[in-house]
Amino acid sequence: MMWFWRSVVGKLWFTILLLVSCVLFVLTMLLLKFFETYHVQEAEKELTQLAVKVSEVMEEHEDEALARSIASSLVGHTSRAIIMVDKTHYWYLPSHSELRNLPLSFIEKDEELKQAFTKRKQVKKKTYLPNVQAQNDRNSEWLIVGVPLLTADGKQGAVFVYQSLKAVEDTTKQTTKFIFLAAFIAIVLTTVFAFFLSTRITAPLRKMRQAAFEVARGKFDTKVPILTHDEIGELAMAFNQMGRRLQFNINALNQEKEQLASILSSMADGVITFNRDGEILITNPPAERFLQAWYFEQGNEREMMAALPPQVKDLFTRVVNEEQEQAAEVTLQGRTWVILMTPLYSQTAVRGAVAVLRDMTEERRLDKLRKDFIANVSHELRTPIAMLQGYSEAIIDDIAATDEEKKEMAKVIYDESLRMGRLVNDLLDLARMEAGHMTLNVETVQLRPYIERIIHKFQGLAKEKEIDLSAEFRSEDMHMTIDPDRIEQVLTNLIDNALRHTNEHGMVKVIVERSGDAVTIHVQDSGSGIPEDDLPFVFERFYKADKARTRGRSGTGLGLAIAKNIVEAHKGTITVHSKLGEGTTFTFTLPENKH
Repeated sequence: MMWFWRSVVGKLWFTILLLVSCVLFVLTMLLLKFFETYHVQEAEKELTQLAVKVSEVMEEHEDEALARSIASSLVGHTSRAIIMVDKTHYWYLPSHSELRNLPLSFIEKDEELKQAFTKRKQVKKKTYLPNVQAQNDRNSEWLIVGVPLLTADGKQGAVFVYQSLKAVEDTTKQTTKFIFLAAFIAIVLTTVFAFFLSTRITAPLRKMRQAAFEVARGKFDTKVPILTHDEIGELAMAFNQMGRRLQFNINALNQEKEQLASILSSMADGVITFNRDGEILITNPPAERFLQAWYFEQGNEREMMAALPPQVKDLFTRVVNEEQEQAAEVTLQGRTWVILMTPLYSQTAVRGAVAVLRDMTEERRLDKLRKDFIANVSHELRTPIAMLQGYSEAIIDDIAATDEEKKEMAKVIYDESLRMGRLVNDLLDLARMEAGHMTLNVETVQLRPYIERIIHKFQGLAKEKEIDLSAEFRSEDMHMTIDPDRIEQVLTNLIDNALRHTNEHGMVKVIVERSGDAVTIHVQDSGSGIPEDDLPFVFERFYKADKARTRGRSGTGLGLAIAKNIVEAHKGTITVHSKLGEGTTFTFTLPENKH
């Protein structure tokens, strides 16, 4: 039942049925009243005409018997009449005794009927007769019509014609039955027609409702069939146009969303969008990395605004309150982020903010490297320049008394100039390597004679320090395609470092082995070792693990950086393993035929 009232078909059907029922009810009542009055009026009219004819017959014929006979034939069997001249002269028509049911006393006592005598006018009255002989007429009302009479011999009287209204009532009942039957048929036809009409009208609406549900589920290509060309058909056309327009707009929004997502994803800078309450709406991968670093540092899960760094919270508060662009710098997990936050407006009010995060770690590192480079170069050049200046002034001022002293001073000046030259050359080589301008002159080299030749150059220094310098080849007939000069530079640097940091009676060994398509070379020593904290930085420029910058023992600090660049230019890798007091092992691996 509830479905019926929620249905457009039910409501429309019930409305039409109720409207037609009300109209039919009013029309039926009016028709019943009309036919009831109409039948009575017709009966009055017929009885009046009959009474007038009887009166005329009695007036026109002098033969009273003939006149009564004609009048009796006129009265017939449905009506009855009484011709009354006075109390002693009256006649009933028809003359059957059982039909004499209107006594003279009733007429004489009735003031309204008496006017046919006294006032000589027609009278009409509906009443119940006191002496009704016919069983069927006892409970029915009678209609009496009286007209004045003037007989042929000049006597005045009246003619009363009366008839039972039972026939009228029967006719009225038949008419009522017919009207009710017609109303019932009309109701049935209206019900069927209303249901058919409402179903026909609402069928497109039901299809449109189904289509609307489909559109609500995201199927924007759903179409409503156009069954008619009326307003409902136009509504279906408008619905289809709306669906196409929605599909077009959704596609456009998706494209813009995808473009925005692609732009945000491809941006090197992080982007975070906040609403008015400070909740995060949109982020991109760099911003996610920033947030993850903060969550990791705090050791908790993401909790929207509560999980943001305090600097970001304060920045957001200032942006919303002051409605101006703000900037801040945040350091998380050893990385430096610069945050630029700008308010977002909805017409005139601030509806949130957008923050752009730039990872400045590399810039800060490069800036630090630049400063360290300048400081290190200045430091490395200061000592030889000071010595050059001091010894040259000593020579100029003739402080050296003998030629041997002058030669010794000149030798120091020469050594320091060589040292400065090596530093400058190393700097130039490293700059070219890091810029990618290093050219490799590759050739196939037999490793055993190649390694032995390099080791031979350091045998004199090794004997001087009483260090055992040797080579171990774990595979026979090894050869590789390399740049021999550059790899010799790497080995020279590693062996020189090993000899300088190994005490007397120590050991330095070069181990060569093949592993698959690559050759691995180890430079192992039993020296003092490198502190664990210094191991990650030994390949950086000017980094010196021993922290000693005394002339003669410490190098320029560029050798390992150059070695690393050379190995990587050969598509190889270089690593270091060391432990204080137990020695150090540098290992580099070179793939074969990769150039």
